[in-house]
Amino acid sequence: MKLIYPAVFHEDSDGVWVEFPDLKGCQSFGDTVEEVLDGAKEALEAYCVTLLEEHHKLPSASDIKTIKAGENAFVSLVEADITTHFAKQKSVKKTLTIPAWMNEYAVENNLNCSAILQEGILSKMKLGARK
Repeated sequence: MKLIYPAVFHEDSDGVWVEFPDLKGCQSFGDTVEEVLDGAKEALEAYCVTLLEEHHKLPSASDIKTIKAGENAFVSLVEADITTHFAKQKSVKKTLTIPAWMNEYAVENNLNCSAILQEGILSKMKLGARK
């Protein structure tokens, strides 16, 4: 599941730091924008994984056009993928029922029903529309 949130990057004499307006307390620091961008992706992933594991919904991402950056700052989108984290978790077996025609389609097209179900549940865990 890929997540994209707007972030505000600040540059000052100590280096660069980034904050996510929609994710209170989610920040990263570094010497260069490139270093902070890597840290921002890690911070975004860790923050969102923690929320989901604690059974909280993810906040909707604000429209980047509505975020104002101050002096020596700029706004950019940061993307993180939490799929890998959840793929490493212990799995449990579930039995489900689908229509026969759907099963035939899945078999004919080599679809992994388990993966599709996981993706669907992850997408339901996230709030839908942007603000």
